[in-house]
Amino acid sequence: MTGKSRRFPLSLSSVVEKKGKAASGAPARTVVTPQTATRNAALDSGRLAAKAQAARAAQHPAPSSSAGKPATPVSRTALPTPIATANRSAPLASEAVRKAMVARVAKQGVADAKVLAALEAVPRHMFVEPGLASQAYIDASLPIGHHQTISQPYIVARMIELMRQNRHGGRLDRVLEIGTGCGYQAAVLSRVAGEVYSIERIKPLHELAKTNLRPLRVANIRLHYGDGMLGLPQVAPFDGIILAAAGLEVPQALLEQLAIGGRLVAPVGERQQVLELIERVGQRDWRRTTLEQCHFVPLRPGTV
Repeated sequence: MTGKSRRFPLSLSSVVEKKGKAASGAPARTVVTPQTATRNAALDSGRLAAKAQAARAAQHPAPSSSAGKPATPVSRTALPTPIATANRSAPLASEAVRKAMVARVAKQGVADAKVLAALEAVPRHMFVEPGLASQAYIDASLPIGHHQTISQPYIVARMIELMRQNRHGGRLDRVLEIGTGCGYQAAVLSRVAGEVYSIERIKPLHELAKTNLRPLRVANIRLHYGDGMLGLPQVAPFDGIILAAAGLEVPQALLEQLAIGGRLVAPVGERQQVLELIERVGQRDWRRTTLEQCHFVPLRPGTV
């Protein structure tokens, strides 16, 4: 850790690389349509405002005409701008809902207080499709399009906890995430690490993550579009590396980019997958530990 307090909101100055144009001609999605955090806020606040206005109208109906005179029109307050008035006390966004999710994760065995606090701080409903927002805080993976998923809260917390149990007392100055997806895990990582570098191979998801993270004003995340199996040798070594997709083995390029004393956590396998912890103990030595069973989307090379 760097010692700097990292809380939302943070400066937007270095949240992501410069905004690029979305890839044209991207294939039509057949699972769900990628959402944006802005659209979530707009839908939530619009519905809440409409309900509130209807309730006010029912309680204070317009006066009826008297003595043949037309009724005085009732003044109506214009609907608030959805983005500026997103109601954070709504059930989906309430602290109580997130606390309950974190309590379940802790009951499953995650004990790192810093990881649990990070999980509680990140609004997971802002990273899922609006139609799935009611399921945002259950302990399950959810589709985000392009045959990819947002990982279940427990596995996100478990992998980060394992990465923090290093010989440096949990300090993570620089970490690498393979498979940005919708950006949720990167947001959680940003609460426990100094710098977070995240690679996504699917261009629409790379753009989606940028859109989702922008409202949170996270200053210590660097998003990259590219082949995650190659890592980012230009900014290595990393104190921790985390993979959000399962390969038959961990690419050697990623092992080489791990700092001595650093930890890599990855799902390994095809049909039967297990979580694997790899610690670099020397210049040419890595120690491997096989942990619990898990299920992830496959790790693939190249970009799309």
